[in-house]
Amino acid sequence: MLKVCRVFRAVMTSSSSCVLSPQLIHVACVCAGHNASRDVVTLVKSVLFHRKNPLHFHFITDTVANRILSSLFQSWMVPSVQVSFYDADELKSEVAWIPNKHYSGIYGLMKLTLTKALPSDLSKVIVLDTDITFATDIAELWGIFRKFTDKQVIGLVENQSDWYLGNLWKNHKPWPALGRGFNTGVILLYLERLRRIGWEQMWRLTAERELMSMLSTSLADQDIFNAFIKQNPVLVHQLPCFWNVQLSDHTRSEQCYTEVSDLKVIHWNSPKKLRVKNKHVEFFRNLYLTFLEYDGNLLRRELFGCPSQASPESLQAALEELDEDDQCYDFRRERLTVHRVHLYFLQYEYTPIEGDITLVAQLSMDRLQMLEAICKHWEGPISLALYMSDAEAQQFLRYAQASEVLKNRKNVGYHIVYKEGQFYPVNLVRNVALKNANTPYVFLTDVDFLPMYGLYDYLRKSVVQMDMAHTKKALVVPAFETLRYRLSFPKSKAELLSMLDMGTLYTFRYHVWPKGHAPTNYAKWRTATTPYRVEWEPDFEPYVVVRRDCPEYDQRFVGFGWNKVSHIMELDAQEYELMVLPNAFMIHMPHAPSFDISKFRSSSGYRNCLSTLKDEFHQDLSRKYGSAALKYLTAQRNI
Repeated sequence: MLKVCRVFRAVMTSSSSCVLSPQLIHVACVCAGHNASRDVVTLVKSVLFHRKNPLHFHFITDTVANRILSSLFQSWMVPSVQVSFYDADELKSEVAWIPNKHYSGIYGLMKLTLTKALPSDLSKVIVLDTDITFATDIAELWGIFRKFTDKQVIGLVENQSDWYLGNLWKNHKPWPALGRGFNTGVILLYLERLRRIGWEQMWRLTAERELMSMLSTSLADQDIFNAFIKQNPVLVHQLPCFWNVQLSDHTRSEQCYTEVSDLKVIHWNSPKKLRVKNKHVEFFRNLYLTFLEYDGNLLRRELFGCPSQASPESLQAALEELDEDDQCYDFRRERLTVHRVHLYFLQYEYTPIEGDITLVAQLSMDRLQMLEAICKHWEGPISLALYMSDAEAQQFLRYAQASEVLKNRKNVGYHIVYKEGQFYPVNLVRNVALKNANTPYVFLTDVDFLPMYGLYDYLRKSVVQMDMAHTKKALVVPAFETLRYRLSFPKSKAELLSMLDMGTLYTFRYHVWPKGHAPTNYAKWRTATTPYRVEWEPDFEPYVVVRRDCPEYDQRFVGFGWNKVSHIMELDAQEYELMVLPNAFMIHMPHAPSFDISKFRSSSGYRNCLSTLKDEFHQDLSRKYGSAALKYLTAQRNI
């Protein structure tokens, strides 16, 4: 059996503890890359929406999909769901010898290896392509295993195009198939029986024989399955066609049903996907979009009669300890909320460079317009965490795919943190972006700022000059702001100082929150030619470059207030030197006030709770760092 990479159990009780003992249903998928990882989420949503049974998903993944899906399921915490991952790299040698013209590449052949890849004690499994949408309970499909004769080992739906009839164009020569052939987007595999008849040897012999004349596969594993069935027709159980309504080119799927309500499974098996031609395509598209944008948090509901703890015991205990009469209950409850996280939502490519720096920021839907400008100002790697609903994440996807600037930048990691709760968990979202930076250094900024042109190269030189690899330093990038929506961005420090003197630019927040950046000492910066050290002062919240192993942001601070201040305090408590860079700057662009700052200004309860959280943070800092943190308590008392 293939080594299992990782198993997550989002159910703490076995399926036998459920009322009437609903059967555990096993589902397998091959998933590789960023795009397939997005597709499989929509498939899983459609299955979870209709299901009444506990489920065990088995994912054969490459490194990318493993990282994305393991993080997603761990944070999703769906009750009565288990997830196992298997390393596709360990299976490549099994199928790499087969030439394949299909766009799925080597991963399109891996379903042939499932008897080897999956646990040896697993007797049955439903195998699905990632471009499948369920319109019914998957238990109905699982129940068809009971209809198999003693000899049948594979359940498939007939192919709904004329592909295997060989009459689509002149000289079209498909692989051999039984009649119209079968489509492998939905498969019932009786693993126990397949192992017994020697499946691994049989499919290999079939492939070797046919490749002598066919030279390569056109439809990946489907060609080999069909050639095998042609030789062994008694082994196949033909499923009703509504279990795999194929919306491919040249499809005859409309002959499969009289009413769209009869459909069970829709298969988007054309490269055109949602643009495929079918007289009911609007219905199919709307069904797909429903699950694409469906709030995945709603699928965390427990199954009837299956009491389970989807949350870890430590989280359950922490929730039980909360006092609902506490006026700050909502703030404390938010800190314990586990948000779904989808890492690397878009294609991401990065080749490690020694001493490299990642720009780290977070944003929500109302700041999307900043992304193109930031990409133009910063050519280095970027790690962005986006706080969005499922529907907003799809809007962002369409926005990014339509942008020439964004779609050409592959070194930007976009990580979706899905919305839940009444507060913006700003520091949790920041931590997602920070933890998924892949460089030794990070530039911790906000998405409303544009870095000066050339800042990436300047910072890379600075970390070497300041010996950041061997010292604890936080390099401060001085922050400025403009109140103008249209700005001729300064190309140098001299130009910036001129604009500062003319009143086109200002030091950041000088008029509303001077304490936040005054310790930067802008007067000294005007004439500085070398980095200079500044001391921590209360409420200092500069934007800094630090090593990636810096402390994370404190997640008790949600919404507006003290979310960055607390982080700089902890850096100082850990004895980071705050060094201001003489030739670096960033400019804040104007935007409408956030909802959270409006709540802070209008609600005394909000402000009182923030004050309480600040006091508790100070106490925790003192316990953690001892005498090094005493100055923060003294400073707080003097405010």
